Amino acid sequence: MIRYRIPAGFGQAELVERHSRFISRVWPVETEAEAVACIRQMREQHWDATHNVYAYILRTGGIMRYSDDGEPQGTSGMPTLNVFRSAGIFNVCCVVTRYFGGILLGAGGLVRAYGAAAKLALDAAGISVMGLWKRYLIGCSYGQFERIRLELESFGAVTEDTDYGADIVITALLPEESADAFCTRVVDMTAGTVCPDYVDEEYRAVRIGGGKDDRN
Repeated sequence: MIRYRIPAGFGQAELVERHSRFISRVWPVETEAEAVACIRQMREQHWDATHNVYAYILRTGGIMRYSDDGEPQGTSGMPTLNVFRSAGIFNVCCVVTRYFGGILLGAGGLVRAYGAAAKLALDAAGISVMGLWKRYLIGCSYGQFERIRLELESFGAVTEDTDYGADIVITALLPEESADAFCTRVVDMTAGTVCPDYVDEEYRAVRIGGGKDDRN
């Protein structure tokens, strides 16, 4: 099944650049109507802002939209959009609200500020991968744990739980495409003393890179 990245949730951040205040927000969205509603909400909430720049990307239909909202062309909407394009993020809407601080930033300064603000909001939201994940229980000794942990990381796994008892039992989610190779690798490197047990599988969004794994 196709795997793709989406925001793990809502994210908000703020950046001040030469007295201009940039408030950035990221939402996970599935339709253009949802994206437009987020943009409208920010325009109403920040009616007194100098600019409400936006960008959104939807996987269905390959839709990408952005607006400079009065900033010089190419200095705000496209740099905001490019943050998500370069990270491979879909089903995302971002609005960066600017309150002008009295000092002109120039074209280069605006590009950097809007891009940085969008990236901060994405960092705050976190990233989830939508795809088919296979769940395994992996029992190992304390001496084997660090090596198993590193292997899980290298195969793109996400650890759901770790039970520290007489031995350690890890509950891990592995991407469908790497699950079999991981199991073979672990059995080989432990001479068969560790054999991952398959539990089930699920097509869902799983947060990567740390943080709470919220179901979307």
